[in-house]
Amino acid sequence: MFTDMDYDLEEDKLGIPTVPGTVTLKKDGQNLIGISIGAGAQHCPCLYIVQVFDNTPAALEGTLAAGDEITGVNGKLVKGKTKVEVAKMIQAVQEEAVIHYNKLQADPKQGKSLDIVLKKVKHRLVENMSSGTADALGLSRAILCNDGLVKRLEELEKTAELYKGLMEHTKRLLRAFFELSQTHRAFGDVFSVIGVREPQAAASEAFVKFADAHRNIEKFGIQLLKTIKPMLHDLNTYLHKAIPDTKLTIRKYLDVKFEYLSYCLKVKEMDDEEYTSIAMGEPMYRVCTGNYEYRLVLRCRQEARARFAKMRKDVLEKIELLDQKHVQDIVFQLQRRVGHVALLRRVLRRAEGGGRLPHRGGPLPHHDQLRRPITGLRRPGGRGGGGGGGGGEGQGGGRRRSGQTGGERRREAD
Repeated sequence: MFTDMDYDLEEDKLGIPTVPGTVTLKKDGQNLIGISIGAGAQHCPCLYIVQVFDNTPAALEGTLAAGDEITGVNGKLVKGKTKVEVAKMIQAVQEEAVIHYNKLQADPKQGKSLDIVLKKVKHRLVENMSSGTADALGLSRAILCNDGLVKRLEELEKTAELYKGLMEHTKRLLRAFFELSQTHRAFGDVFSVIGVREPQAAASEAFVKFADAHRNIEKFGIQLLKTIKPMLHDLNTYLHKAIPDTKLTIRKYLDVKFEYLSYCLKVKEMDDEEYTSIAMGEPMYRVCTGNYEYRLVLRCRQEARARFAKMRKDVLEKIELLDQKHVQDIVFQLQRRVGHVALLRRVLRRAEGGGRLPHRGGPLPHHDQLRRPITGLRRPGGRGGGGGGGGGEGQGGGRRRSGQTGGERRREAD
């Protein structure tokens, strides 16, 4: 019934102009030029390009695009032929195929309808949903199969969390170092006061050495803080500048991705409408008048796909550079941090064991020096030359021992 009227209807171009042209395409090794064809007889007066495949003669030449009408092959008109017949005509040609076409001068803004905008919003909502939840809500969507970028984005989030935790831990470590250095300074002040007020010379000297040791540890701790502090700046730059810049690029990429998926979903819905109407024996009006609306969406999908591929490449390059910086930077930062912490531990151990500090170089008194009896000190107002040892075997020691009182002997024995 409707078939008899198919070609009596005028083409409804929706105000979209077309420009005729001719292009010669050299075939590849599989005898293909790299296009897929749609519509044609018996339901549509136009036979048009549905898709131009990547890295094919048609894609590399760049003239033909999705939505363009094919009017002839090697000088032969294809009006009224089916897409299968036209495909055989192209395959029958050896080496080079001459394609006559009507170029669709489409404006992408004209194809970005309210339906596409709503589909973008829906894809944003579905992006963070599981497949089961989206299916339960009846939300149809287009997805990218085997999208390796999703895994890279998850790794980026984990890296950001790692740097955030490392920054917090480093801040706590620096704060602990500062408090420890202040504690050593307080110890040094206390030992210094005790050393100044200690009447016994040996004990006074020991306390002064302890005071100097703790003060040197405090100075070294401050130098350590000044050395490790740039590490925080580097981590902060990576966490709050490099990663956010990459995430901004990712947000732009996601916007382009959702737009491309929206056009893919729109094409699928329009295909389903055509198949349903043809199965019912009632071809749609837009199909019978050239299917210009569908061809406009095809062109918009192709351009959205090109933008999507470019943004995807940019995102992958940025993530790759960020990963390289992460691998190089994290090793350097951790080595610097571990090295300074190990150096601080060595300084503290040497200070505890009577070693030499890197700043003053003086030996540290051991704790046992404060437990030994202090002898050889001159009694106030007493006689004698003052030098003998605590054992009583020296020359001056015997004379002083005979002159000591019982209480002094008991104190010495204690």
